[in-house]
Amino acid sequence: MPHSTRPQGFATRAIHHGYDPRDHHGALVPPVYQTSTFAFDSAEYGAACFAGEAGGHIYTRISNPTLALLEQRMATLENAEAAVAFGSGMGAITATCWTLLQPGDEIITDRTLYGCTHAFFMHGLQRFGVTVTRIDMTDPQALARAISAKTRLVYAETPANPNMRLIDIAACSEIAHGAGALMVVDNTYCTPYLQQPLMLGADVVVHSATKYLNGHGDVTAGIVACNAELAGRIRLEGLKDMTGAVLSPNDAQLIMRGLKTLALRMERHCENAELIARRLAAHPAVARVYFPGLESDPHHALACRQMTRFGGMIAFELKGGLEAGRRFMNGLQLIARAVSLGDAETLAQHPASMTHSTYTPEEREAAQIPDGLVRLSAGLEDIDDLLADIDGALAAAQLRAAA
Repeated sequence: MPHSTRPQGFATRAIHHGYDPRDHHGALVPPVYQTSTFAFDSAEYGAACFAGEAGGHIYTRISNPTLALLEQRMATLENAEAAVAFGSGMGAITATCWTLLQPGDEIITDRTLYGCTHAFFMHGLQRFGVTVTRIDMTDPQALARAISAKTRLVYAETPANPNMRLIDIAACSEIAHGAGALMVVDNTYCTPYLQQPLMLGADVVVHSATKYLNGHGDVTAGIVACNAELAGRIRLEGLKDMTGAVLSPNDAQLIMRGLKTLALRMERHCENAELIARRLAAHPAVARVYFPGLESDPHHALACRQMTRFGGMIAFELKGGLEAGRRFMNGLQLIARAVSLGDAETLAQHPASMTHSTYTPEEREAAQIPDGLVRLSAGLEDIDDLLADIDGALAAAQLRAAA
């Protein structure tokens, strides 16, 4: 009987897409092509590859069979025509911007961005004649008022790092397209398992694959997913010539290993985060919890529309502000005090002094990043152990505050 032609599910594609063991001596796990360069059958074939007339591999800074398989899998998971892999999430972001922007252009961003992205826009792009306009993109009409003929890119994270602000991807994409601009969405917090920006109208998706896609805290990597024409430009301009932010074949293999369990891991991350958020919201020492899964969250309705679940990230403030937040973090015994996110381990960090220290105090205030904000990445541990650790840290913070 012929095989079914129905579309395969997310987890199946994450495990099997683009690879047949029969083409590789029966090897169940795809091989790692640990090579920098590739031999040509003839001088003519080599010339055709360099001219773009043949599809062979030339040099691993441009492409490699191991990276190509990862790119195929990420493209299918994001419902994109193509994807490009990078050595870091910042490599993916900078290569995209260097490819698509030139002096005199404008990029419009939301006020809240990951600290290094903010630094690249404000201290990098602006040095080369690109105007960076920061607005409150949680209100699509603010984008409609700000966008102009010189706008080339509209850029947003949703949920935003670190305060969980959500952007209406469909509404903002429509406004961007009406002005001839491209919509770029950082989908790191959600992964394609929870949110697919291209299906909502965005043009380009970027990821720090260091986070959930890899999921084990042992790789730095980035991904861009978009249409084939844009991906080709980003590969040959932003990656090959402007950043050289190449991903190693070994790291590509580790990300593909992580993708095999992405669906399962995201379910556990989401379950743990929701239970932690509800415990925090009910605690008398907590002033505010930022988590779109809470019905009281101002972004809850939008999250229900454009996300399948609410993710594994939480931010919160304690009564007592910065000092209370530090006492809480120092009171943790199981949860690690560390930046990054999306690992099997639960991680807690202080954005104002760590990941978002590139902001000035005034910029943090405008971005709604309070000095006392704590960001927590819910891991895969048993929830009772996590809740016990959080309860103990909250109690320690209260006791020391009272003393």
